[in-house]
Amino acid sequence: MSTMLSILARSSPRHLPPPTVILRSFSSSAATQQAVPTESKALNKEFKIYRWNPDEPQKSPELQSYTINLNDCGPMILDALIKIKNEVDPTLTFRRSCREGICGSCAMNIDGQNTLACLCRIDRSENKDTKIYPLPHMYVVKDLVPDLTLFYKQYKSIEPYLQNDNPPAHGEFLQSPEDRKKLDGLYECILCACCSTSCPSYWWNQDEYLGPATLMQAYRWIADSRDSYEAHRKEKLQNEMSLYRCHTIFNCARTCPKGLNPAAAIAQIKLHLAAD
Repeated sequence: MSTMLSILARSSPRHLPPPTVILRSFSSSAATQQAVPTESKALNKEFKIYRWNPDEPQKSPELQSYTINLNDCGPMILDALIKIKNEVDPTLTFRRSCREGICGSCAMNIDGQNTLACLCRIDRSENKDTKIYPLPHMYVVKDLVPDLTLFYKQYKSIEPYLQNDNPPAHGEFLQSPEDRKKLDGLYECILCACCSTSCPSYWWNQDEYLGPATLMQAYRWIADSRDSYEAHRKEKLQNEMSLYRCHTIFNCARTCPKGLNPAAAIAQIKLHLAAD
């Protein structure tokens, strides 16, 4: 019995030698210890922006220069304008809203072309400045903000809404896929006024000629099979100025930021009027 107890005692864990502890050292290389984060070289870009303040009428409009680091800025012209306003000059005035090319608020002339600032990429060449003006041949409210009062008045004059004296007894107006397809390329217009303010005919006869944007919307309702006021709509355009001041220069189609073709819509209106 005593022999058995001694054997058990000797096999007990408390009598085992302590485990060997191996300490591993994690050392970094000399190159890693000496590495430091490096900053990218500044990519400075000059923007020359049209400035005019109605509170200082004695001061002529001018181009004011701003230089920003494009590495700290988004890729679009609107990003640069917002950065300038937030960090450099809070007095800079411009319109913007959706930043997605949907609202048309940020329409302006950038390097000689009417477009949307939110869809126009910044030219990242340091040696070339970017010039930004308000939409041409419009009265200016302040800086890059044009007065669109007449533009919207002309749009209102074409009655841009569905008119039908015989609504369906139940449900909605129905339209075939073929008739619906006729509206493609028309209803997408966001009324940014880029096309109208790029049209020389609109510059010369702005008080009477409706312009590409408004005329394209006029055709949008003439072409709509659900509308029963086609004759009324065409009668309003049957004069020398509202429609026929278009000389097919095609600036409107070239500058549209949505890729639409107002000139084609105007040609369709002329065909409809000629067929009457």
